[in-house]
Amino acid sequence: MSVEQHPAPALRASDRDRDEMLVRLHTAFAEGRLDEPELDERIDLVLAARTHDELGAVAADLPSGRAVPAAPRGGPVGRFQIAYKSSVTRAGRWRLPERFTAVVYKGSGTLDLRSAELDGPVTTLRVFAYKSTVEIIVPPGVRVEADGLGVSAEVHGDPPAGAPVVHVRGYAYKGAIRVKGLISRP
Repeated sequence: MSVEQHPAPALRASDRDRDEMLVRLHTAFAEGRLDEPELDERIDLVLAARTHDELGAVAADLPSGRAVPAAPRGGPVGRFQIAYKSSVTRAGRWRLPERFTAVVYKGSGTLDLRSAELDGPVTTLRVFAYKSTVEIIVPPGVRVEADGLGVSAEVHGDPPAGAPVVHVRGYAYKGAIRVKGLISRP
């Protein structure tokens, strides 16, 4: 007499499981492990996933995200900022590396560059706002270049020739990324 074995049904994924996977994907993108088309493709897969197996397949080639990465040797610390269902603010005097990434998931963020020390003549800010609003404040005399989805820029005045450049590359899903510049006063 043989007993038929049936495989256990796949465990269903919750909204929280999908949210955590989205944060993991955005972190991988910020670390340079995924490019924008890969990120977009994987986001669609996460949003459509019904089971843990489907979610696991989306990030099978990525680190688990559980370990805290070591600070880079020989380079500036602070290239990455994340807010998960909370707020993040960078203001006052701080060192801004040539490439900086901010990921805000269901929260808010402010990057105030008025007192920041720019590491180079061109600074690239990669900003991701998922159901969030991120505000970037630039000082007078800085040229702003903004592109992406959900990114707006309101900068007043003409920067001088050779002015430092802040390039904002953003992606806002059900949110906004706003770049604001101040009017230079004599």
